Amino acid sequence: MNLNQVTLPVTDMETATGFYRLMGFVQIVDTPHYARFECPDGGATFSLALTDEPFVNGSVIYFEHTELDELVAELKAKGLEFEQEPTAMRYLWREAVLRDPSGNKIKLYWAGENRLNPPWRVERRG
Repeated sequence: MNLNQVTLPVTDMETATGFYRLMGFVQIVDTPHYARFECPDGGATFSLALTDEPFVNGSVIYFEHTELDELVAELKAKGLEFEQEPTAMRYLWREAVLRDPSGNKIKLYWAGENRLNPPWRVERRG
């Protein structure tokens, strides 16, 4: 089994799609109510679905990048604002935090080998 995608709710499709293209994602589906993006590395995708219903999204979407500090500097130069600068976290990742125009929380991070093989890794099946 493999994760296909994550769909985020948005309140303004035009503003949201512009935000994610500014971040460097490639838009591959464009309709008034749905958009899909391809990550520039690795082939993963995610989508946006327009909603006019009030929502609170407690989920966090993570995007990994080897040159985290450089990426954050580039995005800040484009006008994006961060809630947290790249910071070394207790769980051995380095991450920065921002929100999209609809308030969805995004973490840009670099974990290296610790993403799949942290010192506390377990393998439980069935």
